[in-house]
Amino acid sequence: MRPLFFATIAALSALTLAPAPALSWGGTAHSVIDRAAIEAIPDDGPVFLRRYADYIAASASLPDSWRGNSENFSKIAEDPNHGWFREQFTFVRPIPRSRHEFVLALFKQHQRIKATDPATAARTNVRWAGTLPYAAMEAYERLIVCMRHVRRARAEGGDASVPEQHCAFHAIRLGHYIGDGAQPLHDSVNSDGWRGDNPHGYTTDRSIHGRFESRFVDGIGLKVGDIAPLIDAPGHRTGDMFDAVLAFLDRAGDKMETVYKLEKRAGFADFSDRDVRRLVYAQTAAGATMLRDMLCRAWTESAKPPAEVVPSPLDFDNPRFNPETGSAPG
Repeated sequence: MRPLFFATIAALSALTLAPAPALSWGGTAHSVIDRAAIEAIPDDGPVFLRRYADYIAASASLPDSWRGNSENFSKIAEDPNHGWFREQFTFVRPIPRSRHEFVLALFKQHQRIKATDPATAARTNVRWAGTLPYAAMEAYERLIVCMRHVRRARAEGGDASVPEQHCAFHAIRLGHYIGDGAQPLHDSVNSDGWRGDNPHGYTTDRSIHGRFESRFVDGIGLKVGDIAPLIDAPGHRTGDMFDAVLAFLDRAGDKMETVYKLEKRAGFADFSDRDVRRLVYAQTAAGATMLRDMLCRAWTESAKPPAEVVPSPLDFDNPRFNPETGSAPG
């Protein structure tokens, strides 16, 4: 292995240990999800990623470090990638197969209601809606591309280590977004305390997020062995991956109120609470399962020649070309 790669591993590992805001599954859960997914890759999948398991697991929280207030351009672009606040865009159906078309739909709704409902309009925007499925799909398709390079290098008898490293990096990105999506509070406007009507008296304390995904997870000492038996058999070998990601986020989001019900009981202070443990195990296993499936599907897709799209998505003659975005959706 090249010395430069090991230096990169050391640098990124140190970075992930640096203090960072608790904005997603804590470092423990993200690391466990990524490692469990890689260990669950079947022998016909991208098994080369097993060699990079330590690097990927140690860097699992890297995308959160791109959200610091001091790096404003990075923060503005990256923040929405970690959430999918479903209540905020019920007016958007079907969900566009284009990040830009989704953002435009939010903006148009903002314009329509800003005079009559300014409070709702203030949160009808990309930051308070989220772009998690788009970030996941972008990382997934970049994995397909770099996996093609791995296959090409092997076929030509060359050194595949560089494209393998590229794949490991994109696995970190994909793993983080899928890990976030498995956490029910990332799929709801109630991400950091209950908002709006509250007939059941759920907490409005913003710390619920960190108390659930970090303090409780660290308190129970979550490890790969806890969730490995819960990882489903490989799936998503066929079908539309964007639709699969949306369905995955919906399943996790449907458990959002369960998090609040469990918090109301003991505030996540009891590390022996079986129900909270069961939820943590179920959702981290769901994240690992989905990540493993997407890594394997990317590997399968990489064996096929790139589809020829004529005319190009950027061509005005494409029948789906949208002049408002300058492209045709996927």
